[in-house]
Amino acid sequence: MKAMFRALLLLTAIFGAGMARAEFTARPMTAISLDTVLADAQRLAEARPGAQVLRIEGKSMLPFFGEGSVVVVKKIDPVKLRAGMVVVYTNRFGETVAHRLVAAGQGGWVAQGYNNEQADSTLVNSENLIGVVYATFHSNGCSNLLAAVASIPAALAAPAR
Repeated sequence: MKAMFRALLLLTAIFGAGMARAEFTARPMTAISLDTVLADAQRLAEARPGAQVLRIEGKSMLPFFGEGSVVVVKKIDPVKLRAGMVVVYTNRFGETVAHRLVAAGQGGWVAQGYNNEQADSTLVNSENLIGVVYATFHSNGCSNLLAAVASIPAALAAPAR
């Protein structure tokens, strides 16, 4: 019995150590359609001056948001940025990216996706900052209005570039 307990304890320790570096792959999901989520997000954005709605593409920000999620982004004074905030910005490749600020750097903020091993190569600053993620909506990813969904700009939650 003691030997079995030790073996179980050892397996738990090994499994737990492996999980410490695990990548999250399951995206947050609800039974709510993407159409409903977009409408709700749009109503919220309309009530907040300077806010906009973006679809999320990618999995670097899981388990917080991923494919099928929608975010409301609100403009913010770059002076108010702090480590831990999730922001949307334009990287040096012209892509719109949604990642978390990890540290202040020389000339801007270092951003990184939760599931990315490396930080992004573009610093977030007053010139490329679109805003801070104000609200996140999760959906089942299904839509009856694909043309309408395609018209909503996307932010990447993707590997660092």
